[in-house]
Amino acid sequence: MKRENFQSRLGFLLVSAGCAIGIGNVWKFPYVTGANGGGVFVLFYLLSLALMGVPILSMELAVGRASRKSAVLGYKTLEQPGSSWHIHGWFCVIGCYLLMMYYTTVSGWMLGYFFKFADGTFTGLQGDAVDGVFGAMLSNPTEMTVWMVLTVLAGFLVCSFGLQKGLERITKVMMLGLLCLIVVLAVHSFLLPGAAEGVKFYLLPDFQRAKEAGLGSVITAAMNQAFFTLSLGIAAMEIFGSYMSKDHTLTGESVRICCLDTFVALMSGLIIFPACFSFGVEPNAGPALIFMTLPKVFVNMAGGRLWGTLFFLFMTFASFSTIIAVFENLLACCMDNFGWTRKKAVLVNCAFILIASMPCVLGYNLWSGFHPFLGKDVLDSEDFIVSNLLLPIGSLIYLLFCVTKWGWGFDKFLAEANTGSGLKLPENGALKTLFHIYFAVVLPILILVILVQGLPTRGWQIGVCAVTLAFLALMARRKKA
Repeated sequence: MKRENFQSRLGFLLVSAGCAIGIGNVWKFPYVTGANGGGVFVLFYLLSLALMGVPILSMELAVGRASRKSAVLGYKTLEQPGSSWHIHGWFCVIGCYLLMMYYTTVSGWMLGYFFKFADGTFTGLQGDAVDGVFGAMLSNPTEMTVWMVLTVLAGFLVCSFGLQKGLERITKVMMLGLLCLIVVLAVHSFLLPGAAEGVKFYLLPDFQRAKEAGLGSVITAAMNQAFFTLSLGIAAMEIFGSYMSKDHTLTGESVRICCLDTFVALMSGLIIFPACFSFGVEPNAGPALIFMTLPKVFVNMAGGRLWGTLFFLFMTFASFSTIIAVFENLLACCMDNFGWTRKKAVLVNCAFILIASMPCVLGYNLWSGFHPFLGKDVLDSEDFIVSNLLLPIGSLIYLLFCVTKWGWGFDKFLAEANTGSGLKLPENGALKTLFHIYFAVVLPILILVILVQGLPTRGWQIGVCAVTLAFLALMARRKKA
């Protein structure tokens, strides 16, 4: 079967950025920033993206472009004979399924709130009544199911038309609409009375405030956010490398994707923090910031119904762009590994995701007493496995596969990354050696820090690190012929 390709470079950049741009930018980034002191967190977040996000993103894309395959077969094509790096490919597939098992529910919340603002549900509500809208939605399994099902069906419908006619065409329109919406919303927030204080809190580093939050915790949270926002480690980005041309270097394209992703994250903060300060609302409200705190701002704002509708349309676009990108990854894996047609892959995966998303939906109502993992509810359990385990461990595996002699190898990675025009990594001399040391020694240590900091107890830290090292040894070991 002939490999599909993007119709244009813009399509590749917008689809890849659309995969990265999601709830990590527009929901998680603002509340994590607020909880970690504002400007200092943003500073370390930008550093983490440059020092960690760009290199590892370029490695995922390199595996995809060099192999022209999805996760499992991508490893199989490039790994040394007898080694077993491709085992990680199956964990990538599992990670993508797990991500969609709760991401579709959260995206459904965004869609639900878009319609609630549009039809005037929030008009005239104040205080606890605003909070009650979110509580009523969570407690209603029928409503939650409707929003989730609509999201899933729409996502697979888009993907059923193929890469160019479905994913690329729809994402171009949606991402351009998202970028326009975010600028309009940010300008509006800037013009609110008292908005300047919100901008200062958000963008001016205040190390005293960071010390109060714990500087070490702030730095670790920034590193975590850089990984979460790019969805690195579960091949969500690797698939788009398999569709891209060799006209441009991967480092240059990775920088552009990160810039688009960061632009949306920063602009989300420029919408939220000025609005919070303008209306005297605490910006460190945590996950409730979007669904409880901000609606209170909108209902007290002139034209609040319109601005709330536009805001949640923007949120819906951001989360849906990730959903259709990851759906495409799942479809490609099934087509590559099992030889399925796109139609069969769509039908099977759609049915599976609809069923697999139900525990998250029911976890807030009928199954509210069900806490499957570490005392967490269903959504938090699924998110912990993906965000705290699969993303950092997967990023470490991609990294070591690309830079060590037991994997693909640093020279082969460099050759692929530097193919085309644009920003190139040094291919000889002392600079190449320095980059190799940074990639092979420093970056793995930084990823291990993220992994360890995200685990609840010392026992968990020791156990997960031991299992990870054993898994790496298993994959790198070459079987004798």
